[in-house]
Amino acid sequence: MAPVFSTTISLYASQPCSSRRNQPSLPLTPSLSCRNLTALTKLPVPHSIVRSLKFAARFLTPLTTTSASNPAKEFPLFQAPDGGYGDKKKLENGDLFPSEQSWIDEHLPRQVRPYARLARLDKPIGTWLLAWPCMSVSLAALPGNLPDLKMIGLLGVWALLLRGAACTVNDILDVDIDRKVERTKKRPIASGILTPFQGVCFLGVQLLLGLGILLPLNNYSRILGAFFPLLICTYPLMKRITYWPQAYLGLTFNWGALLGWSAVKGSLDPAIVLPLYASGVFWTLVYDTIYAHQDKEDDLKVGVKSTALRFGDSTKKWISGFGMACIGNLALSGFNANIGWPFYAFLAVASGQLAWQIWTVDLSSSSDCSRKFVSNKWYGAIIFSGILFGRV
Repeated sequence: MAPVFSTTISLYASQPCSSRRNQPSLPLTPSLSCRNLTALTKLPVPHSIVRSLKFAARFLTPLTTTSASNPAKEFPLFQAPDGGYGDKKKLENGDLFPSEQSWIDEHLPRQVRPYARLARLDKPIGTWLLAWPCMSVSLAALPGNLPDLKMIGLLGVWALLLRGAACTVNDILDVDIDRKVERTKKRPIASGILTPFQGVCFLGVQLLLGLGILLPLNNYSRILGAFFPLLICTYPLMKRITYWPQAYLGLTFNWGALLGWSAVKGSLDPAIVLPLYASGVFWTLVYDTIYAHQDKEDDLKVGVKSTALRFGDSTKKWISGFGMACIGNLALSGFNANIGWPFYAFLAVASGQLAWQIWTVDLSSSSDCSRKFVSNKWYGAIIFSGILFGRV
C-alpha cells in the first residue's frame, strides 16, 4: 500500500479538547468526547480525509458543551416538539423522549447514542435494503466460482455507512416535517437533542468514510460511487415536488446493483445490469409504498406527497404490477447472465414471499405495514441465495 494510505484516522483534536476540559457540560448533550473520538475508528485513508475528519471533530465536540444551568439559552434547539424542555431529571439521564430500548442504550456511551440513532444503527433494515443490490458481485462471478467475499464485505460496510448518511441527510432536510409527524418527532434533530449543524458535521464524517471504502475499487466504480451522495442528498426533496418519491428512492437504493457489478468487471453490461437495476426499482416501489402507508395521515396534514397517497385504495393493484415487473426483470437479468437453474427455483420462492406481502398487508395498520416492510430483508436474502447457487 502506498504511503499516502498509511495514515491512521485520529479524530483527536488536542488544542480544542484541552481548552474545554474544565468547562461544565450538560450531561445529556450528545457530544463525542476527546476520548471517544480518539477510539472511534482506525482505517487506512488518505491524509486529506484525515485532515477533514479532524476539522469536523473540532465542531462535533464544542457544540455540545453548554451551560448546565440554562440549556435553553445556549442550546436553543434542545427543545421538545411541544415547546418544552422536559423535566431536569430526564434531561440529565439522557431520556428526553423515552422510547424502546435497544443495544445502543446498553452498549454505547451516552454521548454517542444520539449519533448512532441519527444513523439508525438500531434499525438495520435500511442497511439490508441498500446492501442486497450490491450482491450483484455474485452475479458477476464466473460460473463455478464463489463470489469475491472481500468485495462483498467491502460493499457491505459501504452500505452501512451510506445508509447512515442517507438518514442523516433526511433528518437535516426534513426537521420541520419530522416535528409534525408522530412517528418521527423523537428523532435526534427533530427533538432538538442534536442541532442541524452537528448533523452536517456528522454527515461529513460519514461521507468521507464512505469515500475511503471506494478507494480500493477500480476507477469506473469510483466514479459510480461518487454520484451516490448526490442521490441521497436530493431524495428527501422529492416528497415535496412529486407523488413518486418512492421511485426516486428506488433509483437511489439500488445503485449498489451497478456498483457491485462494476467493482468486479470494471464496466457495466447493459443486458444484465439494467434489468437487474430496474428490478430493484420496482421492488422498492413495493416495499416503500407499503412503508409510506404508515404516515399517510400525517403526510396529508403537513403537505408532503407519496405513492401511498397517489394510489389510495388502489395501492394493492399498483404494487402487484410492480411486483410482477420486479420478478420479470430479475428473470431477464438471470437469463442474460446465463445463470444456472437453482436461481429460478429461488426466484419462485421470492415471488411467493413478495405476493404474501402484497396480499396480506393491512394498509390501515401501521404495525402490519412495518412488519411487511421489514420482511423484505428475507426477500433480498432469497434472491442472493438464488444467485449464489445459480453460479456455483
